[in-house]
Amino acid sequence: MKMSDKSTARLAAIALSVLLASCVSTTTGTLAPEADDVDAASVNFQLGIRYFRNGNFELARDRLLQSIELDPKRAIVWSTLATTYEELENLRLAEEAHDKAARLAPRDFNVQNSYAVFLCRQQRYDDAERQFDRSIGGVTNDNPEIMMTNAGVCMMQKPEYAKAEQYFRQALDRKPNFGEALLQLSLLKHATEDNLRARGFLERYRSIYPPSAGVLYLCVLIEDELGDDRARTECANELLRDFPSSPESRRLLEAG
Repeated sequence: MKMSDKSTARLAAIALSVLLASCVSTTTGTLAPEADDVDAASVNFQLGIRYFRNGNFELARDRLLQSIELDPKRAIVWSTLATTYEELENLRLAEEAHDKAARLAPRDFNVQNSYAVFLCRQQRYDDAERQFDRSIGGVTNDNPEIMMTNAGVCMMQKPEYAKAEQYFRQALDRKPNFGEALLQLSLLKHATEDNLRARGFLERYRSIYPPSAGVLYLCVLIEDELGDDRARTECANELLRDFPSSPESRRLLEAG
């Protein structure tokens, strides 16, 4: 399955939500036995999260390191430190911290997903796929469709579209109305010029969820390829009415 140059350009232009992101969590994780150290470690962890969310990554790193010094077995702290190192563009230390977190908590969804996402962002797609596959069936997680969809997004970036579709369909087998998987399948089908199926997945999504600007822009592109002027106009008018300041609206107006 090969993507045309035109589809590649359109794929790059569509601002749809993607789940590929590392989480900064407030999950407590496993506590060390010394109460005073646990309290101090927790305080430093929470301060590290606060600094991270404010974009103060060096201060976040320092607080997280202090937390780990006091309580070195909390996987979520290591995982958050890894994400902080990534923001500081220290990829070597980021990977070391992700690996440490993954070994401490082999069944923790947030930790394992964060590591796989990191590998994908580094374009280490085979390593990421192995990490996703290892984690999907093994983590303690009531929502494996999130990790399945992330794996599909990663395979789209590789690109391996057949594998990506398998992951997205696996997510929908688990949760038939999972919006992100429906959107990604619509995007994949549009990018590979199977626009009838792209329309079908997008219609399923829109029957459940309110559309974003990116969703409406994708609708315009799909209906344009299918030659349905009425449907295209409806999506275009809704985009311009509800999201007049969005990049998608500007792109639509510039295209005429």
